[in-house]
Amino acid sequence: MRAIIAETLESLDSYAEREAPVPEIGPGGVRIRVAACGVGYVDSLVALGRYQVKPPLPHVPGQEVAGVVDAVGAEVTGLAVGQRVVAMAARGFAELAAAPAALTWPIPDALPFAEAASLPLNYLTALHGLADRGRLAAGETLLVLGAAGGVGSAAVQLGKALGARVVAAASTDAKRAFAQAQGADAVLDTEVDGWRDRLKAACGGRGPDVVFDPVCGPLFEPAFRSLHWRGRHLVVGFVGGPIPALPANLTLMKGAALVGVDIRQHMLFDGAEVPGQMALLLGWAADGRIRPAVGAKFAFSGFGAALNAAISGKGLGKVVLEVDAGLA
Repeated sequence: MRAIIAETLESLDSYAEREAPVPEIGPGGVRIRVAACGVGYVDSLVALGRYQVKPPLPHVPGQEVAGVVDAVGAEVTGLAVGQRVVAMAARGFAELAAAPAALTWPIPDALPFAEAASLPLNYLTALHGLADRGRLAAGETLLVLGAAGGVGSAAVQLGKALGARVVAAASTDAKRAFAQAQGADAVLDTEVDGWRDRLKAACGGRGPDVVFDPVCGPLFEPAFRSLHWRGRHLVVGFVGGPIPALPANLTLMKGAALVGVDIRQHMLFDGAEVPGQMALLLGWAADGRIRPAVGAKFAFSGFGAALNAAISGKGLGKVVLEVDAGLA
């Protein structure tokens, strides 16, 4: 089979399309013929060796695939050859990928592969953050920073699905329009000067109850200072540059919490919760309560451009690599 492989993590130029062995599966495994693979900011960090956990070499990027089951292990039930599925599978930039059956789910017939591949990590992160860590309740106000990105747009949609009023902050007119199209009730720019006053107005004269923050940039402290009493500021990522600090007295003054959201460790320590969370998300996708926001799509040969787009911070929604656009 063909796969995108690098022998070193020096740069994206290290990656090339090469022949690779067909992945083997054990008794509880599934092999998937890949139609589409989601590409996130973390995928690009890993590909460049900049993530906190380094991958083994040679490295094949990709960890969210959608496609058709090619083979199932002897102990697998509920999945069959030819079935349309989405999975969390390592080495997704390949024609075939192996995944644990426990992390493979049938997808609704109406859900395109590109949308299915955009769902797992972004939407699990947003759901874990908003529901588990932020305890977002119906009727509360949610502020989403970086609202036009993959995980930000997922948080906008899930905030609405959970019954919150959603204020989306984004840096350009196009990004704000995109966030509004995902269901945001109000949109806000990211210019620091006077931003807290504009946020207060967007929140109806008070602060947000929950901040979902995958950026942690210049608005990190202003957003925390703006929280309503007993607010929760969710730290999701640091795409905004150097990691910021927060004066500890602000948590006391606001009765507020600064809460970490790490999907990798959630899956490691709370893995038993993930199948139910994915079932909930796929159910919401089936009935139209959420619709994974696909941004730029790249052909298999455009893998380098896909990884660059995912790390650039300039795109809308989730970047997708179309490994086999002919699969239906």
